[in-house]
Formats: sequence, structure tokens, C-alpha cells
Amino acid sequence: MDSTKDIPREQVADGSADSLFEHFAWLYIFCREKLFRDDTTRMINALWPNGRPADGEKVIELGCGPGFYSCGLADRFRKISVLGVDRSPSQLSWASEKAEARELKNCRFQSDNVLDLPHADGSFDVLIASRLFTVLPNRDRAVAEMYRVLRPGGRCFIAEPRYAFWASIPLYTMWLLAGMTRLNNGYREPGKAKVLSRPEMNRLFASQPWRRMTLWQDGRYQYALCEKG
Repeated sequence: MDSTKDIPREQVADGSADSLFEHFAWLYIFCREKLFRDDTTRMINALWPNGRPADGEKVIELGCGPGFYSCGLADRFRKISVLGVDRSPSQLSWASEKAEARELKNCRFQSDNVLDLPHADGSFDVLIASRLFTVLPNRDRAVAEMYRVLRPGGRCFIAEPRYAFWASIPLYTMWLLAGMTRLNNGYREPGKAKVLSRPEMNRLFASQPWRRMTLWQDGRYQYALCEKG
């Protein structure tokens, strides 16, 4: 059953409805930091085959959550600038505190809607996103925004889970906690994660005129590496 059925559609789309990822930020932070796959090495190898980015490259992470990848890349490559964006103030606060603790002057976080990014066309060299599409209501619009904010020659790296059961465990747990604590106030997230099949992933990213697009699968995850012409 779709748990967003009683929420006005426009609230789900623009993110104004309440969020499980905000009320139970601690749970998602634990999952991201301790349980989810770490794709850092895979990401670096795909985006920078020579092992490192050029000095001054601008990177944006969509749906950054607690800043796992944003802080990790900024820490490893101190001469790039990294912006992590999310809708959860609690997740962003955690990410900012982590960046401050690591003295990452090249990493910052802000609240943005990935369906309507407040950045000019061609603002970034690299875009990354992990587990973004499992709860996103308008995937095509998100990919269009990805394409728009990348500069010509810019690349994006996307990591998405392949199996709904495993991808849904954090959502199942948050919904269970919401019911137990009587905080079920009409959250915008669905009752379970919605994963992309291989044909759906291909169709989604083929909706933009990338110069190069590579899709592959590895265990429970699937990936897209795209380069803007």
C-alpha cells in the first residue's frame, strides 16, 4: 500500500510534506554510515580513471544525507570543492558537523530540492548520487536537472539498489517506529522503496542526450556513468 495516498500530490512532489528521514534521521545516518555499501573506490575509478580529479573541480552530491560521500571525497581530495544537498535539516546538520570536525574547508552542505536545483546551467564538473531514486516521485525531472547543472564534458555517477526488499529495510523500520511512537503524520515517503529494473534505468538516463552512457550491475547495486556532450 502506498503510504503517501492521503497526502496532496503537490506536497509529495515539492517536498513540503513531513519526512521520515527528518524525524528518524539517526536511523538513516546509522544505516548509511554502518550498513550500506561503500562505493567510494568504485566511484573514484569510474569518474577519474587516473585516480584523482583535477584541482579545482566542482562536485555536487544529490541526496547527500549525512554526507558520507561528500565528506569522504573532500577529505581525500583537498583541492576540489564539494557541495552536498539534501532536504533534511537533521541530516545536513550531521554532515556539516562532520565536515567541520575533519576541517574540510572544501566541503559544504545546503538544503536544495533535487527536482528544482537553484544552480545555473553548467555549474558542476561532477555529480554523484546514491540511493536517490528509491523514494523520489519524479525521476525524469531529477535526471533532467542532473544534466542541466553539469558543464559540457561533466560526468555523473549514480548508484542504485536493485532489490526492493533490501532497499526498503530503512523505510520499513522508520514506518514501524512512526506507528509505535504515534508520529504517523502523513510522511511523503512511500511505504517501500521503488527500485529501477535494468530497462527502467536505461530508459531513465537515455531521456537526456548524454555523449556517453554506461550502465552496469554488481551484486545488489546497479550503476550509471554518464558524460554530458
